[in-house]
Amino acid sequence: MSDLAARFKAASEAVTELNEPPTTQDKLKLYGLFKQATDGDVTGDRPGALNFVAQAKYDGWAKFKGKTSDEAMQLYIDLVEELKKNDS
Repeated sequence: MSDLAARFKAASEAVTELNEPPTTQDKLKLYGLFKQATDGDVTGDRPGALNFVAQAKYDGWAKFKGKTSDEAMQLYIDLVEELKKNDS
């Protein structure tokens, strides 16, 4: 496992241990970055208008289309570090 992959794994575990849960916007960003890092670009059609949660997740992931796995991992790590800094 590369150093980046190890730090990404640690960050994905650390985010579950925050005292204050991330905001909805941060959760969507974390989701999108995680999916981009692990699965690559979003595929398929955007979910229908009545499926709000699935649409939000799809859009959160689609924002990072074109980022490499390494770029997405680093952005995810950076966001978790920021959340940890702001966690009381």
